[in-house]
Amino acid sequence: MNAFAHPATVGICIFLAALLAVTPVIFEILQRCGRLTPALRKELNARYFSWLVLVPLMVAPILLGRLWTVAALGLLSLFAYREFARATGFFRHRALSATVVLGIALMIFAMADHWYGFFVALPSLVVSALVIVAIAGDEPKGYLQRVALAVFAFALFGVCLGHVGYLANDGNFRPILLLILLCVEINDVFAFCCGKLFGRRKLAPHTSPGKTWGGALGALVLTTALFAAIGSSVFAGTVLAAPVHLLSMGVLLSFTGQLGDLVISSVKRDLGIKDMAATIPGHGGLLDRFDSLLFVGPALFHYIGYFVGVGLDQPARVFF
Repeated sequence: MNAFAHPATVGICIFLAALLAVTPVIFEILQRCGRLTPALRKELNARYFSWLVLVPLMVAPILLGRLWTVAALGLLSLFAYREFARATGFFRHRALSATVVLGIALMIFAMADHWYGFFVALPSLVVSALVIVAIAGDEPKGYLQRVALAVFAFALFGVCLGHVGYLANDGNFRPILLLILLCVEINDVFAFCCGKLFGRRKLAPHTSPGKTWGGALGALVLTTALFAAIGSSVFAGTVLAAPVHLLSMGVLLSFTGQLGDLVISSVKRDLGIKDMAATIPGHGGLLDRFDSLLFVGPALFHYIGYFVGVGLDQPARVFF
């Protein structure tokens, strides 16, 4: 199928290119108006140059096809887990860590095979395996902590991110995933800008000191409006094109996206670190950049699945 067969795919790609082109101009205007300090301008420039690389890396697999998309999101899951395991020291528990990696790999296979029965069975099966593997060393001291970290890691990076990848099995996956990625990332930008403009009261001062209620609510309103505007084209001809669904999905995306950010911020504060890694200049690690996807994936996957289904008209059990 032609990668640009859906008009929304073309529109989103053009919008992203225009956004990248106009961003340096906005930075220059803000600096001349005295809104940017030299330090903030330097940080924003680092983030911008990283986005020049990240955007093509995010968009290209989606345009190339279903298996490319599953592979890209599978790699994101594995690398995000790697950052988490290194930051927490969980990688030292080799058997448990290997079981988590195996669980994530099986989730990737279920996505690639479009085997939904296996996909929904894996969470309980892998959690059972983790609980059992944890007793193999005969070390009851710290058992609960080891199991909790293992289950937490698999739930976030295998199950939650896996729902984003499984959307690639839908016939309309390109515009849907591009819409989700665009709105998730711009949700963070809206929260930052609104927080700077009229954020006063801190949202969670001990978890993420920079976040404010003004930023969170501003992002909720703006992201919902953007999602509804573009989503009307993405979901045209389905029940999801109704305003009530577009607005509901926009609210879900913004709300769960901000929750994902707060959850990883809580992990970092607990560990006493600023970033999970230093992979991306200006952003930190991959997990720092894509933490907002963690809960957006399951929320929108099941919303879309409930009303119109996901991949119901596509070949299932591709390999088996």
